[in-house]
Amino acid sequence: MKTIAYLDCPTGIAGDMCLAALVDAGVPLDYLQAQLARLGLNDEFTLSVIPVLRQGLRALQAQVVVKAAPEHPPEHHDHNHDHNHDPSDKQHRHVVYPSRNLPAIETLITQAHLPDRAQRWSLAVFRNLAKAEAAVHGIAIDQVHFHEVGATDAIVDIVGTCLGLDYLDIDTLVCSPLPTGRGRVKAAHGWLPVPAPAVLKLLEQHQVPLYSNGLDGELITPTGAAIATTLAQNFGDPPTMTLKRTGLGAGGKSLPVANALRLWIGTTGSIPTQTSPSPEVPSQALLLTNPSQKEQSEKTSELEIPYDLDTVILLETQVDDLVPQAIGYLYDRLFSVGALDVFTQPIAMKKSRPGLLITVICRPSDEPQCADILFSETSTLGIRRQPQQRWVLPRQIQTLQTPYGPINLKLAYHPQTQAVLNVHPEYEDCAAVARCHGLPWQVVYHTALSTWYSQRPQPAPPLPG
Repeated sequence: MKTIAYLDCPTGIAGDMCLAALVDAGVPLDYLQAQLARLGLNDEFTLSVIPVLRQGLRALQAQVVVKAAPEHPPEHHDHNHDHNHDPSDKQHRHVVYPSRNLPAIETLITQAHLPDRAQRWSLAVFRNLAKAEAAVHGIAIDQVHFHEVGATDAIVDIVGTCLGLDYLDIDTLVCSPLPTGRGRVKAAHGWLPVPAPAVLKLLEQHQVPLYSNGLDGELITPTGAAIATTLAQNFGDPPTMTLKRTGLGAGGKSLPVANALRLWIGTTGSIPTQTSPSPEVPSQALLLTNPSQKEQSEKTSELEIPYDLDTVILLETQVDDLVPQAIGYLYDRLFSVGALDVFTQPIAMKKSRPGLLITVICRPSDEPQCADILFSETSTLGIRRQPQQRWVLPRQIQTLQTPYGPINLKLAYHPQTQAVLNVHPEYEDCAAVARCHGLPWQVVYHTALSTWYSQRPQPAPPLPG
């Protein structure tokens, strides 16, 4: 059973709207406050949510009160849907704290000891945003100096959203197409067109489907765009799910329609595959059959697939000038940041030069780190990306006592029958035992397999007759 979240964004997306929707969907506010306290920024902000009405619809609105910096009075942030407010507007003027660059934000997050997924997602969101800012300003990613998105409230929005998604144990995040908005917005670099340049770059880099809903103003903020493009596996219509709960996160801006992001949360365990009638047989033919024939046709026209569906990113590039030693180092670095698989294939490139096709399979949240490593450790100038879906088996690690010592085995099961379908002794465990005892690796590997099979409970024989 997988948990799916769908971001329905009829009036756009902002980090505070995501955060409020998660609280409305069941994430305890005190849990978020306790986890965010680990960032060490308690002297800078307090977080709360309040119920509001948006065109007659109830929703929650996130409020960050940024505490007074030295020589500045405290100011209240009700998170107007625009994150980039006009500094001349006293109601929305930011308290002056030193803006933070990417390394400073990464240090805050890594030292906070957040839940593993929340930490990885938060780092990925900020790095994704930094890459867009670097591209817009024509500088290296390490030279990006955040302004609005390095402010305290933006850090709370992004990290809080990642904490909430982790708390709800979300496996897959899907986002609706996004409305562009119209006009211009005041930012640290002056007046900018809507969508703001960094937002537009994020939408371009991730091929996000866009449309105009005729509303004026900034509808997609940098934090909202970074969250959606980093964490959403797909953009489009709602996925097939059994809806379990919803949450509404309000924007602060007054719009002629309900300014709220709707978060749908549901589960899916199997996906029906529908077959269309043959072109030679009209679909109305089913109406001519008797009820029992129709029921049988419906049963045979639907295939229940019990396996979990997982979304991965496939990255590919080819090189013809990489020394062999670099390939082994590339493998190590990619696996260290979470790549699921890495493999190479010999190919013939232009001018008949022999080369290598490098393929990396990773989770969407690990894509930015894997792409960075491919660019830094190879001579490639471009990387192709493709979201793909795969069926996966549930698995677990089991420690087995063998004549040579303990060895971990990876077991994969059928999700319905619980039958063991695959057994794999861990390579590194077998290698360590083989070196310790001076044995061939294959001897240790096959000993582990035979030991497991000999200890495996045998099914009872069938009853006679």
